[in-house]
Formats: sequence, C-alpha cells, structure tokens
Amino acid sequence: MTAARTERHTRWQAAHARWHATRRRWRHSLKWRLVTVFLLLALAMTGVFLLGMQRVVATGWQGYVKPIVADYVDRLAAEIGSPPAADRAQAIAARLPISVRIEGPQVHYDSHPETRNHRRWGGDGDEGRGAEGWGLVRSTADGHRIRFGLTSPLQGDRPRFFGWLTLGVLLLLTVLAFATVRRLLRPLETINAGVARFGAGDFAKPIVTPRRDELGDLADRINTMARSLQGMLDAKRALLLAISHELRSPLTRARVNAELVGEGEHRDALLRDLGVMRDLITDLLESERLTAGHSALQTEAVHLPTLVRELVAAQFAAEPLVLKLDDSLPAMPLDPTRMKLLLRNLIDNALRHGAGATRPAEVTLARESDGHLRLAVRDFGPGVSDEQLVQLAQPFYRADAARQRTTGGVGLGLYLCRLVVQAHGGTLDFARAEPGLEVVARWKPADHCSAV
Repeated sequence: MTAARTERHTRWQAAHARWHATRRRWRHSLKWRLVTVFLLLALAMTGVFLLGMQRVVATGWQGYVKPIVADYVDRLAAEIGSPPAADRAQAIAARLPISVRIEGPQVHYDSHPETRNHRRWGGDGDEGRGAEGWGLVRSTADGHRIRFGLTSPLQGDRPRFFGWLTLGVLLLLTVLAFATVRRLLRPLETINAGVARFGAGDFAKPIVTPRRDELGDLADRINTMARSLQGMLDAKRALLLAISHELRSPLTRARVNAELVGEGEHRDALLRDLGVMRDLITDLLESERLTAGHSALQTEAVHLPTLVRELVAAQFAAEPLVLKLDDSLPAMPLDPTRMKLLLRNLIDNALRHGAGATRPAEVTLARESDGHLRLAVRDFGPGVSDEQLVQLAQPFYRADAARQRTTGGVGLGLYLCRLVVQAHGGTLDFARAEPGLEVVARWKPADHCSAV
C-alpha cells in the first residue's frame, strides 16, 4: 500500500511539474498567448452569436406559426360552439395555456379576469387589437365574439432587444481582446524607442522592460548587441586616434626632410602628398572629437552672416560666389572654428563640382518660419545620381568611382560637415537641384540666441 501511494505521489508530482513547465512556456511565449486569446475570442463570439440568434429566432418564430395558430383557433371556436358554452371555454382554458374571453348578447365569460387589463391579446397597443391582428378573434353566427390569447404577455420588442444585446456583447469582447493584445505588445514601444537611440549612436541608456517573456528576451539581446557595438566603436575610435597621433611625428619629420630635397617636380609632388596625409590625419582627429556631439563644441556669440563674409574674403576671394545672407539675424551661440570648417568644406565642394558651370555657386543663409536657421550651398554643375545621393556624407565616400585625387580629397569633407551640424543639434540634407547639387544645413538656435 505504501509503495502504491508513493508511486501515485511521484506520478502526481511529475504531472504537476509538467503542468508548471507547460504553463511557464505558455506565459513566456507571446505567440501561444496570442493564439489563446484569439481562440477564446472566437469561442466566445461564436457562443454569444449562437445564443443571440437562438433568442431572435425563438421570439420571431411566431411569424412562421401564425397560419397554424389561425387554423387551430378555428377548431377551438368550433369546439366552444354557437351559442358559446362557458363550460367548454373553461375546459379549454384549463387544458391549454391560453385565455378565452366571450362577449355577446347572451354569454359574458372571461377565463382570466385578474389579467383582463394586461396586454394578453397580442401585445400591440390596446387590449384586443393584437389578438385581431393575429387572427385570434372569432365571431359566431349569433353575434358573440370569442377572443383567444396567451396566458403570458408577448413581448414584441424581444427580437430587437436580443439583437442589440448580441451586437453589444460582441463589441465588448472585441474591445477586451484588443486591450489584451495591446498590453502584450506594449514593450514593443519601449524597444522601438531604444533601437532608435542606439541607431543614433546613443548607447548610454539601455532598454528597460519588466517583462520576462519573448519581448523581454528580445530587449536583453538588443541591449547586449548595443554594448557589443559600443565596445567595437570605442575600440575603433581609440585605434584611429592612436594611429593618427603616432603618424603625426614621423609625418612631420618626413616633411622637414622633404624640404631639404632640391627643388623640382619630385619635391613638389612629395610635399603635396605629405600635405594630403597631414590633412587626412587632421580630419580623422576632428571627426573623432565631433562624435562626442555638443560637448565637443566651444561656443561663443557669433554673427553668422559676418562669419560667412570673412571666410569667403579670406579663402575664396578669387572665386565666383553669390552670397544671399540675412544680415538681420542676431548673434547666436556657435562654435566659430567648426562653423568655418563647415562653410569651407561646403563651398569647396560646390566650387569643385560646379567648375565650368554657366552660373556661380550660391550660399544662402536665412531664418525659416518655424525658427530654424537654413544654410544652403548650391552649385550648378552636373550633379549626382540618385544612387550617389544617398551615400554622400559617408566617411571616405567620393562620387567618382576612380577616386582620383584631382576630383577631390579623401572623402571626409561632407562627413565632417554632417558631424558639425549634428553637434549643433541640426541636420544636413542633400537634394538634386537640376542642375547641380544643393546641400542644406538646418538647426534651431538656443532660446537665448537673440539675447546674446
């Protein structure tokens, strides 16, 4: 007996453990929880629909049996006779769940006088009108009227009531199912916001969700991936900074040694290549500094139209440029060194790709209706294709497939421009101007800009 009880207890424990394991898997699986919700919804809707239709058909069935009732009433009236016999009417009322009322010159009888004023003759309006509409009134040859009715009132509004009730319950079940699904999928909003932050390079705040189901596992995996990406990016930046710093010293020595070489074509080519390498290292270091965003800026009050004119006069005085600047703009907190880098690269890009065009490049600076500043540089050259347009401002990308030095630098100019604009809280966009290319920088100055 003890062994059998122990075996049953062991089986019960195993079944209980399997049940808890299945329940945990069900609670963890979003797919099966959704399947369960919709199965329950389908079953509930089916049950409510069938019940409602049953009530509608049951209360509306009288329309189908009306001819049968009329024929049966003729038989009952013939059984009562003419002149009507009250005792036969009483026997019929006792035998069947109906009421009988006789009115005439000789016989006055009511099988249910206590419900005489109730709506027992058909339920449509005043007493007797429903009975006449249903064909429950018979007239005898001697002038008597026999009225038949049900002992319980007929509710003419029942079909409509049950129809609306069925619809209301179906809508309620649908709303409850939607609320349940929405609650199950609510962590997707947090995951979406976290992925957007990670895509923008902000890895400081991980995705936090209290769920321990598949969505919670997804959030944990995304956080792990973000930490891995952050580590790789930090390692890449550290490597670039280390290489750039280490290359500066031998590059400087190489340039000093090149200056000692006798003048000639080879010396000029060597100095030119060393200058390109120096600029590349400078741009790499600057790009890594700007990845820190706004914290890398050294802002001060700057009147941007004046800054543009000074830069053009100092570095592009001999170039054909059209300046469309709004001098009414107030001074605003900007990093003048980085803004000069932005303007210099944009103008240099426009002049290089607009060489030989019929119209000179244009520089436009104005405030838009929404308060954003708009700095646009446009050339009237051949422009770029749609495939090239989406790749502009990527590091080391140049539109020419051959990547010849005569058509531009190493492909960091527009990339640095985007970093400068993003550090100031704005965006850098590219558009085909037909002809030419227009590069637009938009950002909104700080609230205190006009007071600077």
